Amino acid sequence: MTLEATELVVPGLLRQGHLVVLTGAGLSTDSGIPDYRGPGSRARQPMTYQDFVSGPAARQRYWARSHLGWSRMRGAAPNAGHHALAALDPELLITQNVDGLHEAAGSRRVVALHGRIADVICLSCRHTSSRASLAGRMIAANPGYSSAHADVELLPDGDVELDDTDDFVVPACESCGGILKPDVVFFGENVPPARVQRCYDAVDALAPDDALLVVGSSLTVMSGFRFVRRAARAGVPVVIVNRGPTRGDELATVKVDAGCSEFLRALVGVR
Repeated sequence: MTLEATELVVPGLLRQGHLVVLTGAGLSTDSGIPDYRGPGSRARQPMTYQDFVSGPAARQRYWARSHLGWSRMRGAAPNAGHHALAALDPELLITQNVDGLHEAAGSRRVVALHGRIADVICLSCRHTSSRASLAGRMIAANPGYSSAHADVELLPDGDVELDDTDDFVVPACESCGGILKPDVVFFGENVPPARVQRCYDAVDALAPDDALLVVGSSLTVMSGFRFVRRAARAGVPVVIVNRGPTRGDELATVKVDAGCSEFLRALVGVR
């Protein structure tokens, strides 16, 4: 069953019982962060892990663009949808987003499936540090860079539209001089098994009168879609809230074509 945006009704199966929630980029668009595949999104190819480790030029391109995007993304605030999910306090909130806005809104039980853009890891010594600290080092190493590119367009995951990155200086790990990478799962990398298992365990604990709620995800990548398949195989109802089609529509008990924040506010009102 599909409910259109003009018929915003919270399905009865969500009004009681336990919830596990899976969120995607569509939830953060109301916070000013664009998504990959929503209506009106341009086709783009994010950097893969293989590209990132291929050589200094690729990393220079990545970090120059990401440095500019981070200065904008770090200022994003949780929207009404994030706050609604914090109020709902599901059994587990699985997010494919790396923006940290669920935690900022006060959600307690969160698995950031792809990591958080606010963390940085060294590929050599595995030392982790804060993105804010690295941003300060990048500003010092590249004076005036941000102001010279103030008009670039923000893209998903804190990236920007920028081609000329040849003069950007990329700092190395302060502990060992190794290569720094955001502590997020790039395309071509696997989500850590323990993280996946925690999500599987939460889905497996749902009963037929509970539900898996998917909000703002096209489910194009397997990292999120696998939980929908898991729930459907177990006979757990799946409710998908997204503008436009998703990979999981055929497995959904109910598909709601509506805005994420709008729907989640309504859900808070009936639970």
